[in-house]
This record gives sequence, structure tokens and C-alpha cells, in this order.
Amino acid sequence: MKMASERECFDLSGPLHLTSIDWENENHRRSVAASLVQGVYILERDRQEKRLGDQAIAPPWWEFFHFQLFRQLVDDADSSIFGAIYEFKPPTAQFNHSLDGSPRYVIAFRGTLTRPGSFSRDIELNIHFLQHGLHRTSRFEIAIQAVRNMVALVGDSNVWLAGHSLGSAMAMLAGKNMAKTGIFLNSFLFNPPFFSAPVERIKDKNIKHGIRFATSVITAGLTIAMKATQQRGPSEDPFTALSAWTPYLFVNPADHIGSEYIGYFEHRKKMDDIGAGAIERLATQNSVGGLFMKAIGKESEPMHLIPSANLVINTTPARDLKEAHGIHQWWRDNMQLESKLYSYR
Repeated sequence: MKMASERECFDLSGPLHLTSIDWENENHRRSVAASLVQGVYILERDRQEKRLGDQAIAPPWWEFFHFQLFRQLVDDADSSIFGAIYEFKPPTAQFNHSLDGSPRYVIAFRGTLTRPGSFSRDIELNIHFLQHGLHRTSRFEIAIQAVRNMVALVGDSNVWLAGHSLGSAMAMLAGKNMAKTGIFLNSFLFNPPFFSAPVERIKDKNIKHGIRFATSVITAGLTIAMKATQQRGPSEDPFTALSAWTPYLFVNPADHIGSEYIGYFEHRKKMDDIGAGAIERLATQNSVGGLFMKAIGKESEPMHLIPSANLVINTTPARDLKEAHGIHQWWRDNMQLESKLYSYR
């Protein structure tokens, strides 16, 4: 059994400053959600290192905030722990969470772990994501069934979703599935992956806008052509059913895995401003890769594209990609954050 690293130990790297939680405070909600996701990472590390009972180091990541582990979500392919359901158990017996703004349950999903016990399966899931096929995996089936069961048991207002990286993609896909049925879950998505060319890393704003404009025109044109061959109504708008779901997306500009969400939403607003909203309404729902998959006969929905979001950008300088994409940044109390609400019209 290996010694735990400093980053795994709550007492050394967790948000110890949060001794009292104000559930109406967005910074507190973000920090708790990120910590619960980290709890899933450490649950899997405990399993891999056979840290059992008093040797397990995962529990402080949820117990510090008065949560209990309700259930582990285990992948049927490699027996790795990829998610967890936490139940909020505050010490006050008469506590009324509905007035307080806290959840009763949080369903959290971890991202990729670069360890032998789960790495190959995690990479396989990442490939499925790139191919717009995450919804067809057994891991997602386990995840969405857990979400549906909890919502049926306690109601949608009592359940939160949270995830990081690949886990963020899982939580986003689960949230979209629920939103299509009229259930809009509070969701906290950390470093969600956005599969596209890294246009956001181009410094020249005019070049960036030109590339995005050209891509939108091409994507809209391909979408219209696809609809014509499939004889579907041109007014069909699958984003309308999702538009009331407004998850929190936490991104870092230095993280090329998810930073494209910044340009995705900014460009949509610019297209509206210049009177090209009709083009962008088609382009914002589709990707060239997704359209290609449809063209070769594979039904494909670009799961990383969403209509509305609370986009939270961490503009604090990052030392490297590992830090910019890491979960640890999201519970720090000294960050420079920019928040923007994007609502689909």
C-alpha cells in the first residue's frame, strides 16, 4: 500500500476555510461540489491501494461538509468506482434544506485517473466521448439509472449533479437527458471537455471571429443539407426543450480541453449582435464531427453542446495544463473569477 499524496489528503489540500457553509453563496456551493467530486477520485484511489476502514482517506472529503456516502457507482467492466451518491446529513435535527438551499443528495462523477486500476477503461470512455457515443456505454447506463432513481425517490429539487472532466461529460449528458423530460437538475460541471479545434488559444480576436464565423456558416449549411435529405422540418429546434436547464460550467482559459466553451458562448452572442442569429442557432446545436457521424449512418448527438449555462471562468494564471485542468483550483478562496449567464433564445 502506497502512502497517500498531499493532494489526496483533505487536511493538507482541502478547503479547510469552509467551516460554515452558506448554501446561497455560489463560492461555497462550488467548493463543496468540487470537494465531493474529489471524494470520488479518492474513493477509487482507496480501492486501488486497498486502503480500508481507518486507513481510507476519502471520507473527510464529504464528512467535513456533513455528507454521508449513500452509494458508490461501480463500472461493470473493470469494477472501478466512477461515481458516488452523497446524502446531506446536517447535525441539526430540525434542519430544513428547502429553505436553506442545500441539496439532499449529490451525485458526483470523477474524471480520468492515470493509474493501472482504471486507466484503460477511462481512456475507452474518453474515446466514446470523442465519437459522440458516451450515451451508449454501460457506465453511462449505470449513471443515468442512478440519477433517475434518486429523482423518482426524492424529487428533482433535492438532487444535484457534479462532475469533473470525463465525469463532467457524464453529468452533462445525464442532465441533458433529464432536461428533455422537463426535469432541470442543479449541475456543477468542472472543466467539461469541448471537442473541437483549439480556436480559443488564438490571440488575434479578428482571426478567431473569422474562423468561428466560417465554421458556423459551414456547420449551418451542412445541417440544412442533412435535414433536407432526411425530410425533417426546418423549424425543428432540439435546443428548445433544454433551454431552461442552466448548469454551471467552470472553465479555465489555459485548459485547452474545455476552454472552447468560452468562445462557443461568446461567438453565439456576437452572431446575434450582427444579425446572424439564424445561422448560429443551427450551428450551435451541431458539430461537423457529429454531422459526419450521422452522414455515415451513426445516429449522433454532440453531447458537449448545450443551449444555456452559467459560465464561470477562472482567470487566475495557471502554471501549466495540469493545474488549469485540475479539480483542486475550484475550492480555493483566492481566485479571480468571471461569471456570465448565457440563456438560449
